[in-house]
Amino acid sequence: MIVLAGASASGKTEVAKELAKKYGITKVITTTTRKMRVNEVNGRDYFFVSKEVFEQMVHDGKFVEYTVFNENLYGSTKDQIAPNKCVVIDPAGLRAYIALNDPSIVTFFLDSEEETRFKRMLLRGDDEADAKRRVEHDRLAFKPENIADVDYHIDSENFNIEEVTDHIYKKYYEILASRGIKK
Repeated sequence: MIVLAGASASGKTEVAKELAKKYGITKVITTTTRKMRVNEVNGRDYFFVSKEVFEQMVHDGKFVEYTVFNENLYGSTKDQIAPNKCVVIDPAGLRAYIALNDPSIVTFFLDSEEETRFKRMLLRGDDEADAKRRVEHDRLAFKPENIADVDYHIDSENFNIEEVTDHIYKKYYEILASRGIKK
């Protein structure tokens, strides 16, 4: 399993899309208490559950990690861990995946400068004040000690998404092989 972490606008989501398109590595389907939007499909976009069901799943130890965002609960379940899957995660989620100590999970940190990420956020239409807040938040969230145990750091600033994706795919299998896990 590929775990992608990085600050806002570091390229995580685009790399995940490219991994799916080019290599058939599918995105982990996370569980949420958020209401389903038009055109979303339960089991494809998310697993949509009630707050009560989500809390029972927490109690039953079903999640690798979970978080609250905009008053909704989001989490990735242990049963989603599988070869040829990918998850995009925040620092707390990253630590939770690392703590599993599962040799089949390979963690990547996509690294790019604050100024570059800020410009990317503005180019994609993010509100300037929101982009500034996200950069400030990420400065603390992604301090070196929070990403120290990541398997591989990759430069997502000086390479395009295809190059980063290809490199991650190659390193994923190299790291698995070094751990004695066959493709």
